[in-house]
Amino acid sequence: MHRRSRRRSALLLTAAIAAAAPLLTACGSDAHPGAAAVVGDQRITVSQLENRVDEVRTAQRAAVPDDTQYQQVVARTGTLTRDTLHGMVLDRVLHRAAQDAGVTVSRKEVQQMRGGLEEQAGGPEQLETVWLQQYGVAPERLDDNLVVQLEAQKLAQSLGTDTSRPEFWQALSEASKKLDVDLNPRYGTWDVQKSSRVDTRTPWVREIAEGTEQPA
Repeated sequence: MHRRSRRRSALLLTAAIAAAAPLLTACGSDAHPGAAAVVGDQRITVSQLENRVDEVRTAQRAAVPDDTQYQQVVARTGTLTRDTLHGMVLDRVLHRAAQDAGVTVSRKEVQQMRGGLEEQAGGPEQLETVWLQQYGVAPERLDDNLVVQLEAQKLAQSLGTDTSRPEFWQALSEASKKLDVDLNPRYGTWDVQKSSRVDTRTPWVREIAEGTEQPA
């Protein structure tokens, strides 16, 4: 029963991510030419960002061979580049927060989560399709995304809270300050002072089942 609960549980940063995103980043500048963002000592280059976007577009094209339907998919995901960059930045922020809390994720845990999700979705291909269509995650990035899911879940548990609570978001905010996130303004900005408009949605972490696993 515990194993089934574990399979059904998954992270759940939906609207809360968009609402809390202003707390997570600093204002962008042109201090790092060629970079879409700088997170700590890591540069996310424009080329790296474009490659990620191309992965999603290639997968979408393979899934929708009809030209008209593919153009409709592209139109529906017109903010893909900004969504992808924000996801890449937040992945690193979350990873730093998890490290600071002593949280680690094993390959076995990722495999267990993937197996449970594949069972729910009806198979590996079906799961990849769901992640691509709903969350903009290319099939080759699915395991990486599940690492993010598990890190967030385990971080919240280590704090004795869940991903919707201020304690969780404070941990991410502190990690973001340590990393001194610098976003290239051509891709939008996060206003540190306001919890209002964000230029992108962040579909990299979503609620995929009811309920979350609670700490033992």
